[in-house]
Amino acid sequence: MGYITEIVRGVSWLGGLKAVSRLVAFVKTGILARVLVPAQFGLFGIASLVLELLEILTETGINVVLMQEKRGLNSYINTAWIVSIIRGFLIATALLIASPLIVRFFNSPETYRLLFLMAFVPVIRGFINPAEVKFVKELMFKKEFIFRFSIFIFDSAVAISLALFTHSAASLIYGLIAGAILEVILSFILIKPTPRILFERKKFSEVVNRGKWLTGAGIFNYFFTHGDDIVVGKLLGTYPLGIYQVAYRISTLPITEISDVVGKVTFPVYVRISEDKKRLTSAFFKSLTGVCLIVIPFATALFLFPRQIILLVLGANWIEAVGVLKILAIFGGVKAISNTVFALLLSLGKQKYVTLITFVGILGLGASIIPLVKAFGITGAAISALIGAILAIPVAIYAVRKAIGEIK
Repeated sequence: MGYITEIVRGVSWLGGLKAVSRLVAFVKTGILARVLVPAQFGLFGIASLVLELLEILTETGINVVLMQEKRGLNSYINTAWIVSIIRGFLIATALLIASPLIVRFFNSPETYRLLFLMAFVPVIRGFINPAEVKFVKELMFKKEFIFRFSIFIFDSAVAISLALFTHSAASLIYGLIAGAILEVILSFILIKPTPRILFERKKFSEVVNRGKWLTGAGIFNYFFTHGDDIVVGKLLGTYPLGIYQVAYRISTLPITEISDVVGKVTFPVYVRISEDKKRLTSAFFKSLTGVCLIVIPFATALFLFPRQIILLVLGANWIEAVGVLKILAIFGGVKAISNTVFALLLSLGKQKYVTLITFVGILGLGASIIPLVKAFGITGAAISALIGAILAIPVAIYAVRKAIGEIK
């Protein structure tokens, strides 16, 4: 089977997963937006920001290494699982210890209970079988569809049910906990091999050495993606943060998810043809063209009809998000297109270029975010995010040309 056929088949399955998942996400967001107020979304947003930061700071890059490994991943499974478990407990401990500082930083006492609940999420996720990457690595996209969709539906159902009953932001975290528990169970039932308690220091050192650039890229990408959230939450409070994050989610879900699907599918294919410069270049540009053809119409629709989309999806209580949604629609389109280079760079082992691209993006965001938020509120935050995305484009072009040029 040719690589184009594999890409098309993979995009069809994972694209279907993303399409159905995003439809459920829109329904979930629409229901929750009518049950919870923006400030409650802001509280959940703060807890999510902290968890994601700790996950990035402790990222080992082992999943990407397992994908890159051409000799198979079985020999790494045990070490990967042990590291994942330890990492989960470390994240939870750090989250609990840092909770008073986080509450003080955001001046949000209501966040403390959510942070305590959120600490359960990384502990549970730590026990997931690392072999679940085999679904994508071995191009078993139908199984990946069923696996991910089952978890997402369960997460959403729990969150919505509890929100309708309790009207509490904690329902969103209980959904994450429920989804994590189901993923652990399914990863051991459906995926082989199952890991054992066996730690090999040599393999751990190899993974850390190969994944160090991914950790750096993850840190930079976190601040590029969430630096605006942190500033909005700190300077403006939980209500504007809730408005901004939901608008951000709407603007990027239909757009960046498309590039994520293509990236997830093309990564293992790129790895297989990474030594064939002509085939790799052809596959990359065909994938890039496909992403552009899908993303640009989506971004255009969001830009032209933000008010109608807000009223349809969220309701009249969220009408303040209209202005920021227009800018974030452009941002989502730019970011989705530029993100297509990451799969190519990672397939060639060029993690340092991924780090460089995200670093430039965060420089643009960091230099403009505070003055723009002070001047224009959440609209300024959206403009700052767009500036960072635009500045990263020439660096991404340079990285692709450099990486492909180094193939012999």
